[in-house]
Amino acid sequence: MAGLPAARFGHATNMSVTAFQDLPLADRDREWDGDAADKRVRKWADAQDEPNQKYRDAHVWYDKDQKDNFTAYKLLIADVVGGKLEAVPRGVMAAGGIMDGARGGIDLPKDDIDRVKSHLAKYYKKMGETAPWDRR
Repeated sequence: MAGLPAARFGHATNMSVTAFQDLPLADRDREWDGDAADKRVRKWADAQDEPNQKYRDAHVWYDKDQKDNFTAYKLLIADVVGGKLEAVPRGVMAAGGIMDGARGGIDLPKDDIDRVKSHLAKYYKKMGETAPWDRR
């Protein structure tokens, strides 16, 4: 899930961390399959042809300049459960691991990294856990 090279972005003027949605949490033991979740989110958001605001809400970060392309959206943390968008703890942990360098990390504009971590840390707190970068 590595992103595009940070050098391509230059300044972070057109990058964006999505607004914290305070989504309800799915069951902690719910499996996480990002590809399957993405398909369900696209259908739920009526975003099969191009992304929209509802689709964006399931992610933590996107490239505003490419907002009409699905590849601009990174760090999916939500899935559709019972017809509602919910943050999936294992999805949050997968995104947190990536932000902490797992699976090769992700290249985001430097100015967005702390904001992404702050966004994810709110979900960690909601789960009663500490984000990996705050455990040191």
